[in-house]
Amino acid sequence: MSWETVIGLEVHVQLLTRSKMFCGCSTAFGDPPNTNVCPVCLGLPGALPVPNGQAIRLAARAALALGCSVQRRSVFARKNYFYPDLPKGYQISQFDEPLAVGGSIAFDSPDRGRIRCGVTRLHVEEDAGKLLHDRFPGKTAVDLNRAGTPLAEIVSEPDIRSPAEARAYLTTLKQILVYAEVSDCSMEQGSLRVDANLSVRRSGDPNLGTKCEVKNLNSFANVERALEAERDRQVALLEAGQRVVQSTLLFNAGTGQVKLLRSKEESHDYRYFPDPDLPPLVLTGAWVEEQRAALPELPDAKRDRLVQAYALPADAARVLAGHRVIADYFEAVVAAGADARTAANWVMGDAMTGYNEVGRFAVPPARLAELIALVAGNVVSHQAAKKVFASPRLADPSAGSTRAVAEALGLTQVSDTGALAGWVDEVLTAYPKEVERYRAGEAKLIGFFVGQVMKKSQGKADPKGVQPVLVDRLNGK
Repeated sequence: MSWETVIGLEVHVQLLTRSKMFCGCSTAFGDPPNTNVCPVCLGLPGALPVPNGQAIRLAARAALALGCSVQRRSVFARKNYFYPDLPKGYQISQFDEPLAVGGSIAFDSPDRGRIRCGVTRLHVEEDAGKLLHDRFPGKTAVDLNRAGTPLAEIVSEPDIRSPAEARAYLTTLKQILVYAEVSDCSMEQGSLRVDANLSVRRSGDPNLGTKCEVKNLNSFANVERALEAERDRQVALLEAGQRVVQSTLLFNAGTGQVKLLRSKEESHDYRYFPDPDLPPLVLTGAWVEEQRAALPELPDAKRDRLVQAYALPADAARVLAGHRVIADYFEAVVAAGADARTAANWVMGDAMTGYNEVGRFAVPPARLAELIALVAGNVVSHQAAKKVFASPRLADPSAGSTRAVAEALGLTQVSDTGALAGWVDEVLTAYPKEVERYRAGEAKLIGFFVGQVMKKSQGKADPKGVQPVLVDRLNGK
């Protein structure tokens, strides 16, 4: 009998604020250690926390984007534990009365097609500091700049059935949060961290197995690798007649193995109780609707609209809607007059390549629309248009119109029969065997000759004018 994997994910997302959750200290990444701290985030006697209104707004928008119900009343609680990077000896979080409950995320599973994973809850909390193990030989340093940074913790239902599904879920979750502008979700800067819970059970068994948690995974690829390793470890234990002990694990990306960190804590281990310094958070229905109205069009809705409004293939719409900035650029190109399908091909090709390299679109949408029009009007070939697009001049307003740029680069199409005949004669002279094969009946070689003429002319020859000249020359006219 086979084993079934059951996975639930806890995702900690840094909210996109300039200051911390309960004080005015900066959340800027990369500042010198222990410079963005104050009596509040250090937990000094007499310091009182004040909730960050923008953090609450962003957390509510994240919850609404995930289909959660935002609670009218939620409570901040103290989660008590002692660790060197937690200066107060407790973390301000939420426990039995979180900000939001009951959402879901639809995503494409590599094994099960389109599925939906429930979101149990979204709550607001502050981050701890950071331990640095590589600054001083034989010692561990503590940087408390992150202590108090606002987080939203998003807890999924145990609806995920494979490590690959976990990665797909996280990819979709990140996309939604970035679209909603509630977080930059930069794993490199610690803005998104994942704790993964996994258990296994015999297929068909309704009871859950004993779960183990893998902590602080720092990339989606490592989430998948860690869950594969933990699944294999649990299956091996059970098949050997041993039992799985509930525990917390760390993943070693170098070895691809998990190792024991500590026995798994339960909620009672943290001695949660309402924070006496913070009253309950009470939200009005009008305020919640205001946050809902502030949400942009989300990825699934955008993808569906791109298909309907522009008659795009579903795969193209999915690629364009994958990143909000890319979809916005595509729509701006179409709004400037370009054919939608042609614009989609350009954006998914040359434009996206440039964007991935430098993180922005160098060519303004109107310029790309003009370039597409030049190709449609046979002013430049598609091959030449790619060279125009790659030229820094196209992004320079002082360089004149897009056509002027193409002309300055010598890339406008040549339709003059005499010039075309010159290139054709050079190509036919260079490929005598192919000429013989064409004349012996291999008519399909005409495409080869057209390609060689385009190459010889560096893309300047008008392809529509090349073929008649080629046919005449090949037929001895």
